[in-house]
Amino acid sequence: MSAQPDHAPVTPYAPAPGAPAELLAQLRADRRSTRWVPAFQLEWATAIEESRRTFSLAGLYAVIQDWQGRLASAPAVDAFVASGYDDSEFIDVAELRKRRRHSR
Repeated sequence: MSAQPDHAPVTPYAPAPGAPAELLAQLRADRRSTRWVPAFQLEWATAIEESRRTFSLAGLYAVIQDWQGRLASAPAVDAFVASGYDDSEFIDVAELRKRRRHSR
């Protein structure tokens, strides 16, 4: 009988070495670049400092994933806003998380 697991382990997300530069180029090409580029650069710089202190790349990977997600979902968000749907009854997810943390 083999001691090997019968399933493949989940590999953590690791962006390509050029991913930050490619992402920055995509952000600069977006119509929201005046807001998004400085925000990305700030988050990236913060993640680099955190990575230096903790010897972990997880924060860098998270920044890349977050911004790739923002870019990928931007067309859907634009379409929603352009459609004129009323979203005033929706609850902010950050507010829900904050409430949940405080109720524990």
